[in-house]
Amino acid sequence: MKSLAAIDTGYGKPLIVDEIEIPEPRPEQALVKLYSSGVCHSQLHQIHNKDVVRPFVMGHEGTGVVTKVGKNVSHVREGDMVIVTWVPRLPEKGRRPAYISGATYREQPLTGNVWTWGEDVLTNADYVVKVPSDTPKDLSSIVGCAVLTGAGAVLNTARPRPGDSVAIFGLGGVGLCALQMASLMLAHPIIAVDLHDDKLQFAKQFGATHLVNASKVDAVEAIKEITSGGADFVFDAIGVRKSMEQILPATRGGGPGADNHGGMAVLIGWPQGDITVDARHFMQHQRTYRGSLGATYPEKDFDMFLRWHKEGKFPLDRLVTKRYPLSDINQACDDLQHSRIQARAIIEYPAMKTATKKVAASKKK
Repeated sequence: MKSLAAIDTGYGKPLIVDEIEIPEPRPEQALVKLYSSGVCHSQLHQIHNKDVVRPFVMGHEGTGVVTKVGKNVSHVREGDMVIVTWVPRLPEKGRRPAYISGATYREQPLTGNVWTWGEDVLTNADYVVKVPSDTPKDLSSIVGCAVLTGAGAVLNTARPRPGDSVAIFGLGGVGLCALQMASLMLAHPIIAVDLHDDKLQFAKQFGATHLVNASKVDAVEAIKEITSGGADFVFDAIGVRKSMEQILPATRGGGPGADNHGGMAVLIGWPQGDITVDARHFMQHQRTYRGSLGATYPEKDFDMFLRWHKEGKFPLDRLVTKRYPLSDINQACDDLQHSRIQARAIIEYPAMKTATKKVAASKKK
């Protein structure tokens, strides 16, 4: 079958929206018609990476409906509402090798384990997670990465206790999801750090108790002042050198003794280059610096996140601040690159409009 998708055909070139060819699902695969997809900063890193094997399809958070499954797939079936993500639905050890779906563009194999910047996606069914049929077809797409990454880093990597202090650098979609989860886990204080006052004010809606504009003050010193020495947990949802180097000294220090541990710095944003870290933070203060890569259990946690949204605890509607058609994908990328998106943007597909019209028609009857 033919399907429209955004395709990266060459380093330094704009993405093109064109037809790709999708074969019948292999035994382990599922075919999903997408309603919506999130626009993630990780894709900008891929676009700007000259070493990516092209032609390349991208996007890794989307909501859709299953249209076909391979003979070995049993956890989803045709007609199921699903979220397509980049983290396998069940826990596993290690990292999977690159996956080739079988989709092609002008007879060339397309690379990319999964893609959601297209009207249909064919992928290993392990990246397809069934969700309730009343799941919002637009808002839920960001659960597949922004929520999974940001909230998961707090919930499953750091695991703060009520009253633990938290600071978060970078208030895009991922950072705001981390901030919201810290609030749900009763952390205090919750310090939002960014370069833009409008983003800092916006962060108040997600539980920020203190705001630090790192373009105006020394963020590390500000965190130390607010927390009387350093935060229990500090997250970097940006990944640039300066923020990666700041999050460890912004944590509280420990000292000698078996349980005299310092704080934990958690890198969530995709790292952009090398950093220099003072080893004394580890040795003399028993601080921890670790990464968090999609630290969520999709099969279990997705339903929980969606339930929290329904209960008003995790407001996905506030996180989605811009919407684009697929034809405007280059504009969406440019807006993201230049900080013109407050939180998270999504792409909406024709299937979304069709489903909305059907619902409206049924209500009239």
